[in-house]
Amino acid sequence: MAVMEQIDWSECPLVEVKAGVQSGAPVLRGTRMPVNVIVDNFDYGVSAVEIAEQFEIPAEQVEVILTYAKSHRIAHPV
Repeated sequence: MAVMEQIDWSECPLVEVKAGVQSGAPVLRGTRMPVNVIVDNFDYGVSAVEIAEQFEIPAEQVEVILTYAKSHRIAHPV
């Protein structure tokens, strides 16, 4: 089984967590877009530009989310 990674989104200004939105998953502020979808798509080889176009999100926001995710990954204990 692969080691799952989590990202601590608590310090990212573009991300918010609300109990009634996407079951409390971290989302792009002001939207219902789960940020893990952005990261997962990028990890599967989708470019930041393609993600921005596919989900109709500004490319700058996608880049900020991806840059933040790279520097805030937390390895899950196995």
